Amino acid sequence: MRDAQPRTVYLKDYRKPDYLVDSTRLRFELEPNSTVVTSSLEIRRNPAAGEGLPPLRLDGVNLELVSVGIDGVALGVDEYTCHDEGLIIPVHRGAFTLEICNRIDPEGNTSLEGLYLSNGMYCTQCEAEGFRKITYYPDRPDVMSKFTTTIVAPRDYPVLLSNGNEIARGEIEGDRHFVTWEDPFAKPAYLFALVAGRLEKVEDQFTTMSGRKVTLQIFTEPKNIGKCEHAMHSLKAAMRWDEEVYGREYDLDIFMIVAVDHFNMGAMENKGLNIFNSACVLASPETATDAAFQRIESIVAHEYFHNWSGNRVTCRDWFQLSLKEGFTVFRDAEFSADMNSRAVKRIEDVSMLRTTQFAEDAGPMSHPVRPDSYMEISNFYTLTVYEKGAEVVRMIHTLLGEEGFRRGSDLYFERHDGCAVTCEDFVAAMEDANGVDLKQFRRWYSQAGTPLLEISDDYDSAGERYTLSVRQSCPATPGQPEKKPFHIPLKLGLLAGDGSELALDTDGTRETVLEITEAEQAFVFEGIPERPLPSLLRGFSAPVRVRYDYTPAQLRLLMRADSDAFNRWDAGQRLAFRALAQLQQDFRAGVELQLQPELMEAYRSILQQEDLDPALVAEMLTLPSAQTLAEEAEVIDAEAIIAARNFAEQNLAEALFEDLLETFRRLDHDKPYRPLADDIAERRLKNTALAYLCVTEKEEALQLADTQFASATNMTDSAAALAALVNRGDDQRAQAALQSFYERWKEDDQVVELWLAVQSSSPKRGSLEAVRALMAHPAFELTNPNRVRSVIGAFSNRNFLQFHQPDGSGFRFLAEQVIALDKLNPQIAARLVTPITRWKKYCQGQQEMMHAALQSVMDSGQLSADLYEVVSKSLKAD
Repeated sequence: MRDAQPRTVYLKDYRKPDYLVDSTRLRFELEPNSTVVTSSLEIRRNPAAGEGLPPLRLDGVNLELVSVGIDGVALGVDEYTCHDEGLIIPVHRGAFTLEICNRIDPEGNTSLEGLYLSNGMYCTQCEAEGFRKITYYPDRPDVMSKFTTTIVAPRDYPVLLSNGNEIARGEIEGDRHFVTWEDPFAKPAYLFALVAGRLEKVEDQFTTMSGRKVTLQIFTEPKNIGKCEHAMHSLKAAMRWDEEVYGREYDLDIFMIVAVDHFNMGAMENKGLNIFNSACVLASPETATDAAFQRIESIVAHEYFHNWSGNRVTCRDWFQLSLKEGFTVFRDAEFSADMNSRAVKRIEDVSMLRTTQFAEDAGPMSHPVRPDSYMEISNFYTLTVYEKGAEVVRMIHTLLGEEGFRRGSDLYFERHDGCAVTCEDFVAAMEDANGVDLKQFRRWYSQAGTPLLEISDDYDSAGERYTLSVRQSCPATPGQPEKKPFHIPLKLGLLAGDGSELALDTDGTRETVLEITEAEQAFVFEGIPERPLPSLLRGFSAPVRVRYDYTPAQLRLLMRADSDAFNRWDAGQRLAFRALAQLQQDFRAGVELQLQPELMEAYRSILQQEDLDPALVAEMLTLPSAQTLAEEAEVIDAEAIIAARNFAEQNLAEALFEDLLETFRRLDHDKPYRPLADDIAERRLKNTALAYLCVTEKEEALQLADTQFASATNMTDSAAALAALVNRGDDQRAQAALQSFYERWKEDDQVVELWLAVQSSSPKRGSLEAVRALMAHPAFELTNPNRVRSVIGAFSNRNFLQFHQPDGSGFRFLAEQVIALDKLNPQIAARLVTPITRWKKYCQGQQEMMHAALQSVMDSGQLSADLYEVVSKSLKAD
């Protein structure tokens, strides 16, 4: 554990590194409890950092120092200072070779940062500051070096991997062997990787646009070797897409992926050697759902795209994290949209943004896309940095157009290849390539919060003039009480009364992008023959809230006729929000609940439009989640939210039963499984219909679920039927299905995690008692992040009913688990505590119990820097 009150790091205090490392040579003598790391660093004074020869300061945590030498001469213990966080060495010349030898304990490293053992396999995670747990080094992203790595291990560890290209291998006396890797591209230490284990591989080849042959390899445990085909296909698709869309060609002779069971993140883009959480790379139709297939495709692409947007061009400092992550999330989202349904991909991304990132913007951990300060950088791998950061890049794309954005990205990569740069450098390349001024737009990087656009309109029928008035504002956030106007692209169209698109000008333009730059602005459209219905924020062109007084009839028209698929879905969500808000109000008032008939008829009309993309229909039929309703509420009343949503879902299911049944039967056909967009869309709608049917708990519906569960040839259908039976079926039926599922798949880690999550997230069966029982099950390990997320995370984040029990037991349970986890894995603990950090927004009773649970974490003793920062900031909301 670190100091309970860690120091705060500020962007304004950034200083260039005093020394640069031109070359880094590493040698690892692998042993579970006593790995010896020897480094040889070619160091020189940074000419851009000033005069003189200040002491060399190296980062190092949990290291046992063996020796230090300069230019072959060993230093005495009085010639350097070694402390808990590093090493300080006086410097007497401007260039020298520094040799360091230290020991580390991979087996005892439960933080999963640095070098650690995972199921008998050595692997590393160095982003953000894990390399300092391997050896003493200037562990900052603006120190870029060429790495050569030699790994020595017993021969029963046959696979020894690191960054770059293999340049040597051989046998060593004493039943050991070695492999040496050389990375010809300078990189920061956070991109270093090492893997050693008993692994098998699948291999393929990719021919780049210039004709070079690149070897592609995916490594995993022997039992999982048959689950790598989809990841390999996704990798090749991503490589081709990056060439075609961005002109980026891969630069090494080999690209490797390794699947690891114990991993804090989804994956890591280490140069040439990507390390993945097993759940994000392994898939087969029998063991992975459609969602898993799509997630793997997206994550493989994301990490590959980092080769340029993150590796070849990297961050100057960690405040610039969105420079690589926001840009790369945008790139992987566009890739996924091209591979699948563009409309549904956009809906999924915006749903997550509105539910979770907007909540982050409004909570105690609110921060700009580029934070001003942090205590622990791992806490800023956030939705704001990633997802909102991607939306900021998307807005630039919207403002410049596809060709303009490509000109800007080409200039950015050309100008900064091999450099560590800032968000301003990225925006400047976009400006310079297109001759535009984005000075005001930069506020998106420095101002926190979610802007609100309040929109009104006026129509002059005599002059055929339509005026749209826009007022923007942004609520206060921690440290930022007042905000200046943002530069916001507002994409829109105008609909006639029959739903057709109106021309916006004499050229017949049907869609435009308004640039909102002032606190209040008015836009006039001439030659509009009738009062139009505005279709606002098409494609979710900016991460903002929009307030416009639509009538229910107008929303139904948008839902039926808008040419923008995202806005069709959004209109339906607005209708549902209104109906659910009324139900919540009636519940609190003790009034008999009644579902607005407009919502029922709107959903019926969606089901009857067979020409629509089935995946889009499934999205449009899905009610806003309890978490989304909570985010939209001024004060969260968990009991009212649950009652309103359950009532609406039950009434829709019963009223639309025959339509849902017809939809299910129409799509319930036998054909070979393919993880392709059209097939995924059909399965998605079929299983949405099944879930609704089972809400009624009619025997006919539950038998459909029974039959699908028993006969399913793919995990998508099997898991959907299992969830339906667990959430709606009787105890005997549900327990039989759970037992059957577990017995069949208990040897498959990813499927077991799904089995755990189905139970812990179930409002019917995921009680706190049931969750504690799952934690006592042999399949659960507190040291395995995936198992923690599948049980504790699923319960606290997805099981709104059981987590928000009136007695506060769910909150106290989460606090207990966070305290225990902080001693093992501070990163996971800090992320897990999030559901109780927004206590201030809840109604008084739950607010007090959440606050007490959070305070119990703070009072539990010495906390890690990761957890201390989140808890202390959350309690300050008091």
